[in-house]
Order: sequence, then structure tokens, then C-alpha cells
Amino acid sequence: MYAIIESCGKQYKVAEGDVVFFEKLDAEEGKKVTFDNVVLVSDDSKVEVGAPYVKGVKVEGKVVSHGKGKKILVYKYKAKKNYRRTQGHRQPYTKVEITKIKTAAEKATEAKAETKTATKAEAKPAEKKTATKKEAVKE
Repeated sequence: MYAIIESCGKQYKVAEGDVVFFEKLDAEEGKKVTFDNVVLVSDDSKVEVGAPYVKGVKVEGKVVSHGKGKKILVYKYKAKKNYRRTQGHRQPYTKVEITKIKTAAEKATEAKAETKTATKAEAKPAEKKTATKKEAVKE
């Protein structure tokens, strides 16, 4: 299963377990990141294409590290005018490991599991509260 997501003005093809270098994201190392703008999702049997995005699909990842890319040199000059300028640039990036591609069907099964656990918690009888001396005096 793979997905094409849109982030930072670019599109990336990702699959579970991939490590992708994004433009600098505002997230701390070790935190989870969710990408909602999924353009395409492909399973072994079918392909879903969004218009512009596929509804109900999210891609989750974990921020591994932040860093800077390889240095590039920008050099400007004008011939015969003794004008030369050199400037270096290192693009910041965020390294993200893709952990899961959640489809709408998976979300529905998770929601059912959560409601089952919630009903079990509600079914427990409430504990009786005994009044303390101060509360008894006030009444």
C-alpha cells in the first residue's frame, strides 16, 4: 500500500516504513505528525484518487530528526564590471518515518472498538461516596 501526499507545496510518494525528507516542519523530534492532504491511495487491488484530496485518509509519521541539506553556492557576476557575489545556502529539512496509512475503513473499525470499550466503562457500577464529618455537619 502506498499513498501520495501533499506537504510543503510538494507531493511525496510514501509507504509504511519509508523515511522521507520534508521541508522544515514545525514539530519536535520524536513527536507524531499527521498528513491530511492525501492525493492518491493505492492498495494492491484498487486505487483511490482524490478531487483534490481523498476523504477519510490520513498518513501518520514520526519525526526522526531535523537538519540541513548539502551546501549549494550561488554565484553572480557581471562581465567586465568587476562585480562578483558568492552566497551559500543550506536548506533545512525534517526527516520523518512513515508509520501508518489510515484509510476510512480502518477508522470505522477503530471507532467501533472505542465505543465498545466506552460502553464497558459506563456499565461499571458507581462507587458509593461516604460523607465526611465536615459535609455531615453542613447538612
